[in-house]
Amino acid sequence: MKKEIQSKLSSLRLGAIRYFDSIGSTNDEALAWAAQGTADLSLLIADEQTNGRGRAGRKWATPRGAALAFSLILRPAAREADSPTLFTGLAALALVDALKPYKLSAQIKWPNDVLLNRKKCAGILVESVWTGDALDAVILGIGVNVLTGSVPPAEELLFPATSLEAEAGRPLDRSDLLRDVLAAILKWRPLIGQQKFIGAWESALAFKGEAVHVWQDKEMPLEGRVMGLAPDGNLRLLSNDKIVTVHFGEIHLRPSL
Repeated sequence: MKKEIQSKLSSLRLGAIRYFDSIGSTNDEALAWAAQGTADLSLLIADEQTNGRGRAGRKWATPRGAALAFSLILRPAAREADSPTLFTGLAALALVDALKPYKLSAQIKWPNDVLLNRKKCAGILVESVWTGDALDAVILGIGVNVLTGSVPPAEELLFPATSLEAEAGRPLDRSDLLRDVLAAILKWRPLIGQQKFIGAWESALAFKGEAVHVWQDKEMPLEGRVMGLAPDGNLRLLSNDKIVTVHFGEIHLRPSL
C-alpha cells in the first residue's frame, strides 16, 4: 500500500510522508515528529492503529486493511493561529467535500464527527503544539471507517456507526480517499476563517434546526435547537428563547428524542 499511496499523492504539495504498517497512535507519533521540527503539511499514515484515540482518550479502532487513519502536521500562519478551533472545521469540511464524488452526502456532528445517514463514519482529533504563547503546530488526526470491517460491534459504540462501504453499497479505495481528503484540505485551508469557509461548514451541520442535548464537562445538559455557527466555529443554540454559544471543549451532542 505504501507505493500506491506515494503514487496517488505525488500531485499534492505535501511535506515529508511517513507510512507505518502498524502503530500505536498516528497522533502521538505526529506530535513527536512536529516537536522535532518537521515541515508544514508533513503526513503520517498507518494501515493499523493499536492504540488509536479520540477525544478524552476514548479508543478509536483502526483494524488492519479496513480503515483510513492519518495525521497531518500543519505549521499555522499568523492569521490561522488566531483561531485554532477552526482547524477542526477544516478537517471535517474536507471530509464532507471528499465524499461527494462517491455520491455520499455527509454531515458534520459538531464539533468533530462526520456522519452518513445520521451514523458516525469518521472522527477528528485536533491537537496543538505550543511554544510559550505561540501556536507552533497543529495535528489533524483523522480516522475514517472505510470498509465494513472497520465498524466496532454495536455494544462498544456510544453513537451509531457505519462505514463508507455500507453507505455506498460498494468498497472504496483508501488511497484514493486519502488523496481526495488531503486535496480538499489544501483547497479550504487558504479560506479558513472567511465567511465562505464558515458558511460551508454551517451548511454541512448535522441536526440543523433540530432539538439537541449538549453535555459540556460535568455540567447539566443544555437543551436547544441548532441554529448555526459563530465566526470562530463555536456552536449557536436557541435555548429558552435565547441564543447560547457552546464553546469547544469536552462536548457530547445528541439529538433529542
